[in-house]
Amino acid sequence: MLSRVADHLYWMARYTERAENLARMLDVNCRMTLLRSDEDAVRRRWSSTLETVGQLEPFLAARGAVTQAAAIEWLSFERGNPGSIGQCLGLARENAHAVRGTLTSEAWETLNATWLEFRRFRPGTVAQGAAGDFFEWVKFRSHLARGVIQGTMLADDALEFTWLGTYLERADNTARILDARFLLLAEDAARADEAGDYYEWSALLRSVSAFEIYRKVYRDLITPRRVAELLVLREAMPRSLRHCMARVHGTLERVANDRSAETLRRAGELHAGLQYGRIDDAFARGLRGYLSRFLVDTSRLGARIADDFLVSEA
Repeated sequence: MLSRVADHLYWMARYTERAENLARMLDVNCRMTLLRSDEDAVRRRWSSTLETVGQLEPFLAARGAVTQAAAIEWLSFERGNPGSIGQCLGLARENAHAVRGTLTSEAWETLNATWLEFRRFRPGTVAQGAAGDFFEWVKFRSHLARGVIQGTMLADDALEFTWLGTYLERADNTARILDARFLLLAEDAARADEAGDYYEWSALLRSVSAFEIYRKVYRDLITPRRVAELLVLREAMPRSLRHCMARVHGTLERVANDRSAETLRRAGELHAGLQYGRIDDAFARGLRGYLSRFLVDTSRLGARIADDFLVSEA
């Protein structure tokens, strides 16, 4: 298929997934500040979230001190922030509009309606108490878009590039959440506040829809090592690194062209490391270092995918 069309579909999916991931992180942060609401803890939590998505320095330059209300507004509505939820939804809609002839009418109407409905939310209202409803709406619209795309589009290369963008973005997000949060939560786990520790770790799981899955798989206390194992190496977990890279590798096999052999090899190498890796080895080498290398590798893989299949417009 034309690289221009593949490019728009790939980025349409990435921006939709990115908006959902942001909503997940913000929703969990709002819930956790109800448990630990002292000013320093709130500031640390929101500073960590801004750093996770690469927005701490731009935020500080534009807004100054970190507060919950200012961070929510910046990450949700700020037009000057290209990574805000609003900007992601707008970019997803723009990419979808560029390939309306490739999408089904139902898929286009879903993405377009999401952007139109987004404008009814107001930053002040969300920051003052309606944040949970807003974040749930963002997650629901992302789920709806994926369901409509899967249920109405022909299973051809257009759909493959949509899933390629979705799962590469999801892998990046899961790794970023673990990389940014794991050390902080591990330090908290050494404290005596066992109830607080439980809610911190459960909040991390909830941010990737993994709390109920954890209970089904382990049926025991929540421990840092098991959280990492579930989100890194458990293939049946739909947001784990292993599951996402299995989908990325499989998709690249199906859309391979005469330029993509090295890209496919690197994706296969990443997947094999997760498929045959052990969480004990990752901890022995340092989990944060392991995750940092994964983020570098997926970034390079994304660049190779762009070179092999896409046009550089996003």
